[in-house]
Amino acid sequence: MHHLLRAALLGLLLLAAPGAEAGDRRPTRKERKAEAREKAVKYANMKAAGQDQVSMTKEAAELRSYELRKKKRKGLRRKEVSLNQVLFPGASPEEYQSHEPVPAFVELVESKKTQLPFEFYDLPTCPEPAEKIQKRFRQRRNLGSRLMGHKLQMAPYNFPTKVTKDCTPLCVVEVGGKKLRWLRKLVDRQYRVHLTLDQLPVLMRSKELNYAVRGYPVGFKAPPSYTGLKEDEFYLYNHLKFTITYREEPSEFEGVRITGFDVHPVSITHQFGDDNVEQETNLEAANKKDGWSTCRAGESPVNEPETYLALRSGSTGESVRILYSYEVRWQESDIPWADRWDVYLVGSPDDEIHYFAIVNSLMIVVFLTGAVATIMIRTLKKDIAGYNEMQTLEEAQEETGWKLVHGDVFRPPQSHPLLLSVLVGTGAQIGSAFFITLLASMLRMLNPIKKGQALTAVIVLYVLCGGVGGYVSARLYKFCDAKSWKRATIATAIAFPGLVVSMFMVLNVFLTIVGAATAVSFLTIIMVFLMWGCVSTPLVFVGSYFGYRADKIEVPTKTNQIARFVPEVPYYASPPTSVFIAGLLPFGSVCIELFFIMSALWLHQLYYIMGFLMAVLMILVATCAQVSMVMCYLQLCVEDHRWWWKSFANCASAGFYLFLYSLWFLSSKLDLVGVLPVVVYLTYMSMISIAFGLMCGTVGYLSCFWFTRKIYAAVKVD
Repeated sequence: MHHLLRAALLGLLLLAAPGAEAGDRRPTRKERKAEAREKAVKYANMKAAGQDQVSMTKEAAELRSYELRKKKRKGLRRKEVSLNQVLFPGASPEEYQSHEPVPAFVELVESKKTQLPFEFYDLPTCPEPAEKIQKRFRQRRNLGSRLMGHKLQMAPYNFPTKVTKDCTPLCVVEVGGKKLRWLRKLVDRQYRVHLTLDQLPVLMRSKELNYAVRGYPVGFKAPPSYTGLKEDEFYLYNHLKFTITYREEPSEFEGVRITGFDVHPVSITHQFGDDNVEQETNLEAANKKDGWSTCRAGESPVNEPETYLALRSGSTGESVRILYSYEVRWQESDIPWADRWDVYLVGSPDDEIHYFAIVNSLMIVVFLTGAVATIMIRTLKKDIAGYNEMQTLEEAQEETGWKLVHGDVFRPPQSHPLLLSVLVGTGAQIGSAFFITLLASMLRMLNPIKKGQALTAVIVLYVLCGGVGGYVSARLYKFCDAKSWKRATIATAIAFPGLVVSMFMVLNVFLTIVGAATAVSFLTIIMVFLMWGCVSTPLVFVGSYFGYRADKIEVPTKTNQIARFVPEVPYYASPPTSVFIAGLLPFGSVCIELFFIMSALWLHQLYYIMGFLMAVLMILVATCAQVSMVMCYLQLCVEDHRWWWKSFANCASAGFYLFLYSLWFLSSKLDLVGVLPVVVYLTYMSMISIAFGLMCGTVGYLSCFWFTRKIYAAVKVD
C-alpha cells in the first residue's frame, strides 16, 4: 500500500514539475477554436490577395490543404490524414532513379458531350511503342475494365527520370478524307485525351485562371468572328509541353518521387525540311531530329494565331501533313508525395453536402419510424386488445378492420405467383451483391485506382449470390403451393441476366459499328456467358434445392376455402395512386446522394466515400420496409387482403422515379450530341433503374410478409 502511495505522489510531483508542461497536452476547445479562426483569417487574406489553389508552390499547396481539410478526415473520430490515404489506402510511393524510364499510359479519348469513347490509337497519331517495351509494363485487365472499354496502352512519349527534353519530333502523319472529317468531329464534340504517369492523370492547369482539369483537348474550334472565314474552323493540338514535378529527399528515401504531371497543348504548323520522312515512323526512336526549323534544340513552340494547325485539306483536296512533337520539363517541388492528389479534388463538392444528404434521409426515416411505431404500439395494441376482449366477452358478432380479413390475408396470390417469386428472388440476389460490394469497398478490399474493379466485384458477387436468389424464390414459390418448381428455378436463373445481356448485346452492335472503345469483344461476351451459365445458374439451382427442401413458411391463421369479397378501396390504398405515393419516399431518401453517383458515372468525377453510400443503402432499406408496412396496414384496414403484388409494386416504383430522375439529369446536366450517345445513356440507366426497382420491391415485399405474420400472430382467432 505504501509503495502505491509513494508512486502516486511521485507521479503528481512529476506532473507539477516545470519540465512537464503541456508539451503533449491536448489543446482545449477554446484554443482549437482560436486556432481555427486564425487559420480562416490567414487563408481568406491569401485568397483575397489572389493566391491560386492549383499551382505547385508551397502557398498554393497550403491553401489547397486547408480548403480540403474536411475531405481529409477519416474514421469515426474524424482524424485528419492525407488525401492519398483517404482515396487509395495502402498505396505506396514508387521511387525512380535518375535516367530510369517512367512508363506513361494512354487511356480513353472521351467527351462529356457523348458517351462514346475511343481508343487513343484510333486517332491519326503516332504508332505504339515497340512490343518489347510494352511487354515490360503491360498490365492485366479485369472483367469490369473490359466491359467499360478501359485499356491501358503505353503512350508514344518517352519520360526518362530527370531528363529535360527540348522540342522533340515524334512522327509525321497524313490525314485526309473520312479520317480528317472524323477528327474535325472529335474536336467539335470536345473530346479529351487522358494520359497517366505513375498513376497520376495528366492535368491542364492555369495559375492565372485558378483551374485544373484532367486531360487535354484534341483541338479547338474558332468561330467565323475570330478567323474571318464563312464557317467555324477547327485546329489540332499537335505539340505537347509536359511538366513533371518531383520530390527528392535523400534523408528519407532514395531516388525521385513524382508529385505532379501537367500538360500544355500547342497547335503549330511545323515547317518541314527537304528530307522525305516515312509516314508514321517514330522519329525519336530513329534519332531523326533535324530538318524542322520550328522544332529543334532550344526551340519551344507557342500558341500563335498565325501558326495554328488547321484541320483543312488543301485547295486541290490533298491531305493535311501533321508533325507530332513534344517537350518535357522536370521541376523539383517541396510538395510531399502524399499530397499530390489534392489538386484533383479542388472545387469538388464538400463532404458537408453528403452529411446533409444523410440527415435529410434520416429525417424521412425518423418520420416513418414514428408512423410505424404509432401503428405498432398504439393502434395495433389497441386493436389487438379490443379484438381479444370481444372474443372473451362475445359482445361483437361482426368484426371490423384488419382482423376481418384474417382468413384471407395469407391466401397466396392468385395472379402470377411464379413471376412474383422470381422478381423477389432476383431482387434479393441484386441486393446481396450490392451490399457485399459496398462492404468490401469500406474494408478497403477494392482499390479505386484499378479501373473496373468495382464493376468486376458487382458482377462476380451477383453471380456468386445466385444461391440467395434461388433460395428466396423457392421458399416463396413453395408457400404459394405452386408445382412448376423447375420453371420457377430456370426463370430465376435467366430472367434478369437474360434481359440485361440482351439489351447490352443490341447496344454493343451499334457501338461496334461506330468503333467505340466501349464495344465489347466476342471473347469477353463468351466469358460473361460462361459465368452466367456455368456458375450463376448452377448456384440458383442449389439455392432452389435447399429452398424446396425447407419447411413451408408457417403463418398464424388458417386460410378460408372461399375468398372474401373485397369492398371498394379508397384511392390512397389502391394502385396506381398507392404505388406512386409509396415510391416517392424511398427515392427521396437517396436522391441527393444520387446526384454525386450520377456525376461520377457520366461526368467523369471522382466518387470515393463508400461509408456514406453504405449509410444511404441502410437508410433506403429502412425506408422501403417502413413505407411498405404503413401502406400494407392502410390496405388491410379497408379490408383489402390482396397485399402480395401491391407490397412489391409500392416500393419497386422507386425504380421508375430513378428513371425519371435520369431523364432530368440528361436534359439539365448532360449536353449529349447525337442519337447514339442518348441511346447508350438511356440503355444503361434503364438497366440500373430495373435493378434498383427490383431491390426496393424485394425489401417491401419481405417486410410486409414479416409485418402481417407478426400482427396476426398477436390476435386470438377462432
